[in-house]
This record gives sequence, structure tokens and C-alpha cells, in this order.
Amino acid sequence: MFSKPHCFQMNQIPSPMSKSPMSSPEMDAGIWSNLPEELLERILSMLPLKTFMVLRSTCKHFKSLLFSPTFISKHSSSNSSPFSSFLMLSHPQCYPDFPLYDSQLCAWRSFALSLSELLPCAAAGPVSLLSISNGLLCFSLPSSSSFVVCNFLTKSSRVIEYPTYPFHFELLTLVSTPVGYNIFMLSSESSTKTRTFVYDSKVQSWQNLISLDTILSDNHHQEGVHFNGSLYFSTPEPFSIVNFHLESGKWERHNTELPGELVFVRLVSDEGKGKMYLIGGIGRNGISRRMKIWELCEGKNWVEIESVPEMMCRKIMSVCYHNYEHLYCFWHQGLICVCCYAWPEILYYKVSRRTWHWLPKSPSVPERWACGFRWFSFVPELYASV
Repeated sequence: MFSKPHCFQMNQIPSPMSKSPMSSPEMDAGIWSNLPEELLERILSMLPLKTFMVLRSTCKHFKSLLFSPTFISKHSSSNSSPFSSFLMLSHPQCYPDFPLYDSQLCAWRSFALSLSELLPCAAAGPVSLLSISNGLLCFSLPSSSSFVVCNFLTKSSRVIEYPTYPFHFELLTLVSTPVGYNIFMLSSESSTKTRTFVYDSKVQSWQNLISLDTILSDNHHQEGVHFNGSLYFSTPEPFSIVNFHLESGKWERHNTELPGELVFVRLVSDEGKGKMYLIGGIGRNGISRRMKIWELCEGKNWVEIESVPEMMCRKIMSVCYHNYEHLYCFWHQGLICVCCYAWPEILYYKVSRRTWHWLPKSPSVPERWACGFRWFSFVPELYASV
């Protein structure tokens, strides 16, 4: 009744009309359409990121599936680091392109992000990159009295109008959260009082909050440092640290004793490991001779962990001409980066190895470029929604 199964031998050569045993037949479209939703999600979550990014344009169902909460959780657990991380350079003369340094490959990339491709409205007037958080970028559009928050990966953006007209702001900080993002900024009412404005993407509206009765740092290139749900700032001499709690909308003074003989103070945080660092210049009569790093231990004491080597310290102090308001710091993937508004290089400290290094300037930066160098930590994130 039944014929014996045919066993293919290694020395047998299939005829030209037969299909190679190694080739797999194409799956019928009807089978794909009848797959259970959870099984389809599981299959797609195993694909390389570049592959399913292409699938977005296949059909509306795939596009909606790729951004569903269940798929995001599956893909995030199986692909912890699908992208490289970058140090991004912004300068008025390189607009609308932004040179990228790949911190995983330790090399400048041959391509740069182009704002004009994502925001045609950017061609209408000057646009400034103000802040980056978790794959989201925040720009100002003074010509239209608005901000733009965008995600280059998903090619999505949102225009957010200024809360008032006219509007002068400072220390703008973008904070991405698991459910959206906040835009924090200060707006001066007088020489001694400033108002706090916070935009909440969940409700798509601004909050005009209480005044701050103290003056924050005069370094306008230093953003607020996000740590444990609050933004932290330093005040000018006598130096102190204040924090703004994003959820409650309240300001508090951080009651910790700072190191002595400080000339300037900058903060950075490693939120992943729950650590905060203070970078400060040590000297007298307003002149910094040394630069050190302290770590906040148990939320109470600043413990010295590192000093900048003498020659590196001399260089960073000379390039800023002792105008310490030009210095700013930020955290990037295990690095404490020290930058100068007037210099195209970065001095960085690799925390895990306790070593100091210089990041050379981008090959695309001409010698004639002067002040205006703004560096940012850019870690692309597919699911950072605008």
C-alpha cells in the first residue's frame, strides 16, 4: 500500500528539474496571515533590528505590531544593545549636519545626522540643538517660537509651542521617561527670581511652577543632571547644590558639604548604577590649578576618587582661558566627559579603567572654527516616542 521512503545519499546528484534539499520552500502567504499574534511577535523579535526596521513599510499590521508594548518588551529582552552609541557634535557652522563619534568602534563615522531630511521646516530659519535624552533630540525654532522633539530612527517629530510670548529661557533639559518625556527650563522674572516651566508629553501641556529664589550656575552650557527622579544643579559661590523634583514640582537644597577651595562645580550622573559625580576645579582667587572628581556616597558625603593628570589639566584650563563658564560635563556610557565651548576636543575619564584620554577633533571640523562647540551623548532608541 505504501512505498518505502526515499533516502537521499550524499553521492547522489539531483536532476536539474529537482529542488536542492538544502533550499527551503517559501512559506505560503496564507500561513503567515493565520499565525497567532503572539507567535508572529516571537518570530519578529528574533530578527536583527535592521531587518524588522525594513518591515515597517511592508504593511500597516507589521508597523503597528513592531510598536506594540508586548513586542517592545520581547525585543528589548533579546536585544539589549541593538545600536552603537555616539558622541554628537553640534556647531553653528556644521548645521544642519551633526558629526558622530562611535564610542563602541572608537572612530568617527563617515556619515552625519542631517536635520534637513527630518525637518523641512528647519530650512526656514536658525535651529539650535539644546538637549538629548534616550534617543530623543530637542531643538529650538526661534523663527516659529517653538521647540521640536524628534527621533531620527523612527523619523518622527513633534512641534511644541513656547509656553509664553515672548519667551527667554535657560538651562533647558530634556528628560526621557518610560512613558514619555519632560522638557524642563527656567525663565528669569528678575535678577533674583526665575520661574520653572515643565512640559509633560503625556498631557501635551506646560506647567508654570513656583519661583526659584536662588541663582543657579552661570554656565549656560551645562544642563540639569537627572538623578533619582530629580534634576540637580549647582549654584555660584558660595557653591551649593539644589534639585528639582519632576513629579512634585518642588525645589530642594541638597544638604551635603562640598569639598573646599572649589573654583567651579559640575555634576554628572550614572543613572544605571545610581551614582552621582562632582567635577570641580581646585584653586584660589578664582584660578583653578587642579581638577578632581568626587563621588556622592550614600547621599551624604563627597569622596574624592580621581585627579586629572597635571598636563591634561593645564591644557583644559588653557583652552578655556580660565573662563570656567565655558566648561561643561556630561555622562556617556561609562565616560565622564569634560568639554569646552571654545575647543573641538573632549577630555574624558573612563570610570571602569580609571584612565584619562583626549578625544581628537572630528576630521570634518576645519581649523578656522572657533566658539560654539556643543557635545552631547546620543544613544539611539527605537522606542523613544515623541
